[in-house]
Amino acid sequence: MSGTQSAYICPVCKDPLGLYDKTYRCGKGHCFDISAKGYVNLLLSKGRNPAKSGDNKLMVKARSDFLDSGHYEPLANRVAALINKYVSGKDEPIVIDSGCGEGYYTLICAKATPEARFFGIDISKTAAAKGASRSKAENVENAMFAAASGYSLPFADSSADVLCSIFAPVADKEYSRVLEPEGRLIVVSPGARHLFALKALLYDEPYENKPNDYALKCFELEAEEQLDYSVTLRSSKEIGDLFTMTPYYYKTPQSAIEKINNTESLVCECSFVIQTYRKIKQV
Repeated sequence: MSGTQSAYICPVCKDPLGLYDKTYRCGKGHCFDISAKGYVNLLLSKGRNPAKSGDNKLMVKARSDFLDSGHYEPLANRVAALINKYVSGKDEPIVIDSGCGEGYYTLICAKATPEARFFGIDISKTAAAKGASRSKAENVENAMFAAASGYSLPFADSSADVLCSIFAPVADKEYSRVLEPEGRLIVVSPGARHLFALKALLYDEPYENKPNDYALKCFELEAEEQLDYSVTLRSSKEIGDLFTMTPYYYKTPQSAIEKINNTESLVCECSFVIQTYRKIKQV
């Protein structure tokens, strides 16, 4: 039985993976089945426990519920426009969303540029499964999802045209490896006042976010912009969903969290720093 060529490479031997019905297989016989939920698990368990990696079910559900409200849609649309700009005119371009979570941004961008192939990658199998389920439900045929590490991406050297990292770690050398020479890296991070009202609700002395310094050696900054606006959260559940999908969830005492349950409305700042990097060095 013959298979079809895929963009993935084998995480074991790095040979190309072909798709045979619902199984990815390389020439050396390593096999990876597409799950019933539609994603493929390309994580290797050596040295860690993938079952406990990345976001858990609670965080994935909270993020999905919050993002489906549309509060971050302006950000998704701006990233989609940038991707479209950088892949315009290319033949079957490949876009990787590394640390894609439940696939919210991946799918909006995929819909905006149907001629490109989008690959959502997340270390959380729960998140990858959610992304695949969303893709099927929304009938987005040019988006695929895999559980894999952003520090060991299952793609060949110089195979991607654009790589996105939206509120996710940035793997300098690995991203340089998979991007083609003229490829672009799009990084989204929180601005100084991002979610300041939420922090003011939770903490006696809220603080502004410090600028992220990724110390990238394989890329140079090509462009930077800031997207600022406010949203009104209209229920304690919506405020709680936003809180649960942030890093504050891990380090906030229960006494502060109780304030969320007693708050039914909150006007909150959204501030995003969007940086585009050009590749300058091949690893």
